[in-house]
Amino acid sequence: YHPAPLSEKTPPDTFVVEISALYKLPVSYTIVPGDGKGYFIIHSSSGIIRTTKNLQEQDFPVNFKVRATDSSNAAIFNEVEVKVEVIDKNNFPPVFPTSLLEERLAEHSPATQIVQLKAQDNDPGRNGFLTYGILNEHGLKFRINETTGILYSTAPFDYEEEPTEYQVVVYAEDDGIPEKKRGYCTVVIKITD
Repeated sequence: YHPAPLSEKTPPDTFVVEISALYKLPVSYTIVPGDGKGYFIIHSSSGIIRTTKNLQEQDFPVNFKVRATDSSNAAIFNEVEVKVEVIDKNNFPPVFPTSLLEERLAEHSPATQIVQLKAQDNDPGRNGFLTYGILNEHGLKFRINETTGILYSTAPFDYEEEPTEYQVVVYAEDDGIPEKKRGYCTVVIKITD
């Protein structure tokens, strides 16, 4: 048995999995002693396994055996392996050091690097892995490297013919489970004459 992973925030008495033995007589279910680290309890007649306490992610995955025993003859039994995994909850959103940046860009500059944005996420593993994007495209005048966070212009600007200021909203998104979280930063780009 390999039930769906549990969140590290799973409360005690949460359903994990139901074990079912095919047998002509009623059976009694038990968790084999010495396994499961005390996190689980099984209902002796239904085979339903529930959590007994708060889960500590560092203790998982946990493997344990469940024994189904003939109710009238303890010498007749069978065992099955159960593997339970825990996923780290995505606790923190990405955060930029500042939510507003101002940059200057000379008109007629060829496509160029403007600024490198760097957000921080205090989650470990994939929950802290960040990708960057632009929320508003401004006629595709800007692009961002989704891995490095470097913001680029894509073409030269004309101070006399185009807007002299652009507000580019950049986001950093984590790869969180069960949901992704975002942080935002507005980059005000002033075109200089």
